Amino acid sequence: MTTHPEVLWAQRSSDSSPEKNIVYLTVNLPDVIESTLQYDLSATGLKFKAKAGNEGKGLQEKEYEFSIEFYDEVDPEQSSKRLSSRALDLILRKKTAKAEFWPKLYKGAKLQFVKTNFSKWVDEDEQDETQAAVEEDFDPMGGMGGMGGMGGMGGMGGMGGMGGMGGMGGMGGMGGMGGMGGMGGMGGMDFESMLAQMKQNQGNAGDEGEDEDEDDDAPPPLEDAPAASK
Repeated sequence: MTTHPEVLWAQRSSDSSPEKNIVYLTVNLPDVIESTLQYDLSATGLKFKAKAGNEGKGLQEKEYEFSIEFYDEVDPEQSSKRLSSRALDLILRKKTAKAEFWPKLYKGAKLQFVKTNFSKWVDEDEQDETQAAVEEDFDPMGGMGGMGGMGGMGGMGGMGGMGGMGGMGGMGGMGGMGGMGGMGGMGGMDFESMLAQMKQNQGNAGDEGEDEDEDDDAPPPLEDAPAASK
């Protein structure tokens, strides 16, 4: 048996700003099975069909479906959508620029599953004080007729390996120790003079040694003879 999901709506109107001349439409359907989602947005209406359920949560899988003929035409090319795990949100651009609100969302008899979205609704004379919803996270619906089941997202590519760290450069060799400074010159005496002085000192020492040897070889001095007694 087909069940109708809850549909919420609100609107803004403007005869000069197309981005403010819109209808907010939300199809509340938690745990929707994306592969079964089908919807067809045209200028005059919306057809929706999908399955929802989660055996892990004890929620039996059910089929949901509805069809709405809009009160006035919209521009599918300028409309946008956002699908989450809880709902399908649509922002429909009204085709005719008017300052007046639509009296209702759809034509025909009352639909029990369509309700006012009070979180977004404002009175017609207060809408200039309220900014339109930001559409940054909505996807454009231009050129999309009946939408088939949405495929699963592709797996994320593996992260590239981190490059190896470069080798540490070798430590520079320790600088050689500076040479020891030469000893200062001695009293202005040059080296040749110093050698000559050393040779002279050695010669004098030899002469003194010879004199000492001669003294040792000489006979001892004569002692005075004792005077003769009278």
